[in-house]
This record gives sequence, structure tokens and C-alpha cells, in this order.
Amino acid sequence: MLFKNIPNTIASNNLPDFLFKEDLLITKFLNEQDVSESTRKIYQRTIKKYFKFLKDKEISLSEVDREILINYKEFLIHEDLSVSTINGYLIVVRLFYQWTENREIFPNIARGIKILKRKQGIHRKQHLTKTNSQELLEQYSDKEKLLSLRNFAIINLMLRTGLRGIEVTRIRISDISWKYGKRILKVQGKGKIDKEDYIILTNKAYVPILNYLQARENRDSIDYIFVSTSNNSKGKVISTRTIREIVKKAMIEIGLDGKEFSAHSLRHTTAVNILKAGGHTDDAQKLLRHLNPATTMIYTNTLEEEERFKNPVENLLDDMI
Repeated sequence: MLFKNIPNTIASNNLPDFLFKEDLLITKFLNEQDVSESTRKIYQRTIKKYFKFLKDKEISLSEVDREILINYKEFLIHEDLSVSTINGYLIVVRLFYQWTENREIFPNIARGIKILKRKQGIHRKQHLTKTNSQELLEQYSDKEKLLSLRNFAIINLMLRTGLRGIEVTRIRISDISWKYGKRILKVQGKGKIDKEDYIILTNKAYVPILNYLQARENRDSIDYIFVSTSNNSKGKVISTRTIREIVKKAMIEIGLDGKEFSAHSLRHTTAVNILKAGGHTDDAQKLLRHLNPATTMIYTNTLEEEERFKNPVENLLDDMI
């Protein structure tokens, strides 16, 4: 039984009813998390995996200690999951025990349980060189066609602003505004409900959007900027899947046909270009809206790796043998 020996909690008197039922405990935990509904669903799926692990091992919640949590971590690793997926499971378990301690139910035995480090190898998502970026955009030289105008505007915007695909799909014509004499674009970031962030739209980022909108017939009736041209969803807002396909197809055309190149590579390219142009990691963090500065620091490692490939020490060895 998952809930046997429940009285071995921080506060054993006047125990709440939800302690004795798995679904009620999970629901209570989820409802008290200040997150979006989509994130709450991810938490639900994630924490249920942990509860299933305990149930299969016939371990009660009151019996769980750090050794069992480390066993759970090893269990996830042996499931051949990605590093990000494993870390997602571990983070939610840590949140759960932080919540139980705040609620005086169970002590936070997950404190200090480490997440996995990502491998910093050449197979992670790669950024584009300046030549790659130019070749990518030059594919749409025939910008008289509506499809070419749209695809050029999307890729150009993502390269110059670092917007995610999901953020591009949410852009409305009414999101373009002015602030301190600069044209801005309001952005609904990942996991956000409101458009509380913004980016500055330079002319090079804005003009292709304007050209596309001027060629679009239904711009007065549909507020979303980028819309589908396919028969099944013509005139409706473009999907993130379509954006991924547009970018991937364009990359394959210029010879970037590998798993390390995707739509997200455009966001990586934006960050690396900021640093190459003399910008600071703080500048990249602000534009990309990273909550954790450590995420932005990845791009300094990218520059170091690029230098490593420009002047490989292995070349020195060739002349020594």
C-alpha cells in the first residue's frame, strides 16, 4: 500500500483526508502550484510516474528516503530517456517534496538530489554561420509569391529576434506597436498567458512582414500575422509544426540535413550572433528572455567550441608523427 504508515509525517496530528488517497494528494499538490494549466498537466503526468514507481516497488510514501530517490533516478536513466526528460521528472519530484515539507506532511528528502548535466558535444543543436543564414534567406529570392513572402518573413524574423516557433504563431498584427520611438512586437512567451514581453523590430525584421501582409488578401479579417496556405487550414493561424517544416526544408536545401539543425537552431544563431557582434551575455539573456542566466552561458561555450574547430590542436600532432 502506497499510503501505509502515514502517521510517520512531520505533523501526525489532525492529518488531512487527502493524505490517504493518491489522487487527492496529487490533485492538492497540483492545485497549489502557481503555473499555467499546460504546465500543471505536465506535472501531473510526471508525478504519477513517480507514484507508479513506488507502487511497483511496494514502497509507501512514509518509507521513502534519499536512497530510494536515487534509485528512482537510476531507474529513469536506465529507461533510455533523454537528459531533459529525466531532469523534468526529477524537478517535479523535488517540487513535490518541497511542497510536502511546506505543508508539514513529509520532510524534503529530495533536497540536494542533482539533475543530470547535458553533454556539451557537437551533436547538440547547432547555430548557423553568416553564410548559412544568407543562403537560407536567398532561397526566397522569388518573393513575388505569397508563400515565399511568408516563409522569408518567418525565417528572417526568427534569425533576427530569437523568437521561438510557438511565439511566432501567437503574433497578431495588433501586437506591433511603438515604445520610446521604437517599433516593438509584443510577445507571449513560452508558458506565459499574457503578452508581457516585447522585442524591438528593426526595419530589416519588419519590412518583410509588411511586404507579406500587403500581399495577403485576408489581413483585415484575420488578426494573426502568419496564416496557413494549405487546403485543410487555409486562412487559419499557422501551426508550430508548419514552422518547423518550413525551416527544416530550407535547411536541407542548403545542405544542413542533420538532427543538430532545426527551427530552434535559429534561436541559437541569434544568441551566438549577439556575442560575436560584441554583445554581452546579459544582452542575449534579455532578448531571449531566459529566466536562468546559466542557460545563456551555453552560448559562450559554443563560441569556445567554434574556436576549437578553427584551430584544432590535433593538426599540431600530424607534423610530429
